[in-house]
Amino acid sequence: MSNVSGNLFVIAAPSGAGKSSMIKALLDRHPKGSMQVSVSTTTRAPRPGEVDGVHYHFVSEEAFLQQVEKHDFYEWAKVFDNYYGTSRTVIEDTLASGIDVFLDIDWQGTRQVKAAYPGVHTIFILPPSNEELERRLRERGQDSDEVIAKRMAKAQHEMSHYAEFSYLIVNNDFATSVDNLEHIVMSQRLRRSKQQIRHREILHNLLAEE
Repeated sequence: MSNVSGNLFVIAAPSGAGKSSMIKALLDRHPKGSMQVSVSTTTRAPRPGEVDGVHYHFVSEEAFLQQVEKHDFYEWAKVFDNYYGTSRTVIEDTLASGIDVFLDIDWQGTRQVKAAYPGVHTIFILPPSNEELERRLRERGQDSDEVIAKRMAKAQHEMSHYAEFSYLIVNNDFATSVDNLEHIVMSQRLRRSKQQIRHREILHNLLAEE
């Protein structure tokens, strides 16, 4: 992977911490396609309005399991009756083109990705308090009290794995949190090893003897 100029990031968080909104805000700041969220592969049927290759890569169960046998997933799991996975081929092709890729997965998927791609940069998003997390979940107006209680219990378990991640952002002030996320991404872009690949021609010309 020495010629890869894009960076791979995992961004994980409990539901309600603001992860998806932060990623969207960061992408809005960089609209020229220099970074993108990974499109997962799934065996579930498309929902109304979903587009293959945009929302998911929709495949048959047989095709998915063939990819599993070929070790073409950084991580995969069966959720209820459907399979979901992150394609190694899709990610590596995107990174090779110089685009940074964000994986929106949980701590279990992160462990699989770290084992398959040791150079991944892992970021965990936390809420400032349990009370604020519950307030955000209720503000959505989508879930019953029972569902919110289950989400809060799950969040406690998820947050206990924060130490497995390289970077930690407490999303108290949204704008500041997006700034912090951007700083992490840009610092990796500016590393010498990445810049050396990205600006190979410039470096060659600067150091060429006249």
